Amino acid sequence: MSTHQKQLEKYADLALKKGVNLQRGQGLIINAPIEAADLVRTISAKAYGKGAKNVHLEWGDEVLSYLKMKNAPMEVLENFPKWKAEGLEEMVKDGYALLSIYGPNPDLFKGVDSERIAKANKANAEALTTYRDYVMNDKIAWTIIAYPQEGWANKVFPDLSTKEAQNKLWEQIFHITRIDQDDPIEAWNEHNAKLRQAREYLNEKQYKKLHYKAPGTNLTIELVENHIWNGGSSVSEKGNEFNANMPTEEVYTMPHKYGVNGKVTSTKPFNYGGNLIENFTLTFEDGKVIDYKAESGEETLKLLLETDEGAKRLGEVALVPNESPISQSGHIFFNTLYDENASCHVALGKAYPTSVQDGSSLDEQQMDDNGVNDSLIHEDFMIGSADLDIDGETKDGSFEPVFRKGSWAIDFDEKTEE
Repeated sequence: MSTHQKQLEKYADLALKKGVNLQRGQGLIINAPIEAADLVRTISAKAYGKGAKNVHLEWGDEVLSYLKMKNAPMEVLENFPKWKAEGLEEMVKDGYALLSIYGPNPDLFKGVDSERIAKANKANAEALTTYRDYVMNDKIAWTIIAYPQEGWANKVFPDLSTKEAQNKLWEQIFHITRIDQDDPIEAWNEHNAKLRQAREYLNEKQYKKLHYKAPGTNLTIELVENHIWNGGSSVSEKGNEFNANMPTEEVYTMPHKYGVNGKVTSTKPFNYGGNLIENFTLTFEDGKVIDYKAESGEETLKLLLETDEGAKRLGEVALVPNESPISQSGHIFFNTLYDENASCHVALGKAYPTSVQDGSSLDEQQMDDNGVNDSLIHEDFMIGSADLDIDGETKDGSFEPVFRKGSWAIDFDEKTEE
């Protein structure tokens, strides 16, 4: 067995054991591009070996996706197949775990009318509302891992041949997900424990607001009352521990939908629906985006913000230190799964109900009363850098350093010993 195949086997093991934590007798949904067939087959064989009752595949193909987005009638793009949504709902209601393999070409829909992309994305989100509810409320175990499709690899390493670029990106993926360590599972156990330290400290603090300052950014984010910091592993409704993102370097919580004020500037390109939005600035007043501009992709940004009322407000705030292995790699990955774990970020749109006490039981009015944002979208964009300072404002109005120059200003090991 080649070194690459051995690493692929370890990657598949990691996705099943620490990703979705697949249980005997459980079903598994895999969303994957056809380029990842080798990895999908490896994961499927291991899943059945662990006692999976069924492995259901949802294949994607970027060429076909482009052809459809470019040529299909608008009425097709605006209508997601009802039978498909119902099938996915049926499986998650039956307790299936969800494993998504992700590595899209950041320029996939370059040249396609942004309005077509926006309408297709909205139709998809509306049709899959129940399905997404199972994911965002951690009713099921779910995870996202990466695969270096050709278009993505060529974007990250444009000076290499396609094969060399894919090999180089595999090296980065295996390093960042700790596959190149002797015992990746134990390495992830240790990593989850460190993230647990950070979230437990922040949960005890219950900061009222976070204040961000960096070049082009002067932003205040109020946090909802009884917010919960999450990060690292999560626990599904059935009590199974899982890691939703692999890699993950963040701890995150819920901003108050009416409590965001100031200006924030992106620090990495944002890939939305196959189009890049770069060097953009958003201005918030009472939680809502009231002004925006972008060096490129401004029309795409406009349509994203117009998806619905909640798309103009924040649903997540996440802290990631500059020491993250993704940040230290020195690469821009043009991929949210990776870039969001290299940098502090926020998300426009729907909030994770698990980020506030009893969040999953709130009705629509209670969500609004408590400052919980709702939307058809949830889109992360990066705002962190080595110049970012963050202060936490306590309930008595005093300020404490949380980040300095892009790194934690808190020694969690020392705090734990105390």
